[in-house]
Amino acid sequence: MSDAVTLYDEADQLKNEGQLEEAVSKFKESIEVDPEYALSYSALAVVLQKLGQHDEAIAHAQKVCALQPDDPFSYTAMSVTYQRAYAGTNNMEYIRLAEDAMEKSRTLQMGG
Repeated sequence: MSDAVTLYDEADQLKNEGQLEEAVSKFKESIEVDPEYALSYSALAVVLQKLGQHDEAIAHAQKVCALQPDDPFSYTAMSVTYQRAYAGTNNMEYIRLAEDAMEKSRTLQMGG
């Protein structure tokens, strides 16, 4: 059985080749192997966003924040995920959520 990092690398290659559905499957395999591997959730959120699966992308970005609650980048990425969801849906609620996530990122960067 492959480890999570190897599966992540394979998924990333598929993503780079434009094989997004295959990349989703491989990222999910990586998560099954190591449910704490935040990088796979983050990359999966990006790919799902490209596929227009905004709700699932948001869920995976939220998981990254749960796994790495003290990492400002987790919240910056969450903000971007919400912004892309807004761009794909025109749902204004995503703008508020994006601003909240960015504020959390700034707060963490300032040490608080």
